Amino acid sequence: MADAPFLLLSIRGEDEAADDEYRAVRRFGGLDEAGMRRIRLTHRELGDIDLRQWSGIVLGGGPYTVSDDPESKTPTQRRVEAELAALLADVIAEDFPFLGCCYGVGTLGTAVGAVIDRSHSEPVGGVTVDLTDEGRRDPLFAGLPDTFDAFGGHKEAASLLPAGVVSLATSAACPVQAFRVGANVYATQFHPELDLDGVCTRIDVYKNHGYFAPETAESLKDAARQRQVTYPMEILRRFVQRYSRRL
Repeated sequence: MADAPFLLLSIRGEDEAADDEYRAVRRFGGLDEAGMRRIRLTHRELGDIDLRQWSGIVLGGGPYTVSDDPESKTPTQRRVEAELAALLADVIAEDFPFLGCCYGVGTLGTAVGAVIDRSHSEPVGGVTVDLTDEGRRDPLFAGLPDTFDAFGGHKEAASLLPAGVVSLATSAACPVQAFRVGANVYATQFHPELDLDGVCTRIDVYKNHGYFAPETAESLKDAARQRQVTYPMEILRRFVQRYSRRL
């Protein structure tokens, strides 16, 4: 018997950012390329995904937001959103291990009926995350400090979660930093795969994508260097350890 691999779904069209994300998810998850496969949805269709062949799914972040004006969405974005909606319906129905990073809040939140809008955006850089009471008891978050630093940056967020969806973490500017659906389906607004080098790479790649004024890129990097971001990666490591299984 072999270990069932994990699957990373990427929406990053830029090679530098996509490859950095893939390396980071593997590194912090403790996986090699055989243990973490990747599909770049900007480059190919998702196709049929047999959940029985995987240990779990990680959805990375990127420039897409589900609350974009439908008229502004490219054909590729519309295809990706439709494919993810169909996959998430199966994931939720099966309570299959899933971790959506940043973009996961919009996609998973939409799937369960959360209010997703632009009322609680956060600039690129450090964010102070506070665990909820439920977060302190959750298998992926339990034992982390009640308050810790993370890296993030997003245009949309969940303003309101429906009944039955568990809020795990919050921040001063964003009421939903993490939530869980069922027992095994997660989304984080912050990036559990981002360390200092990673956030600096993202700043360089996305400085002309509307997240921040391009001329502030270096000051954003300087501000990120003042943060001690060590705990979010533990969430990713625990996700892999908890859900790794044999075929």
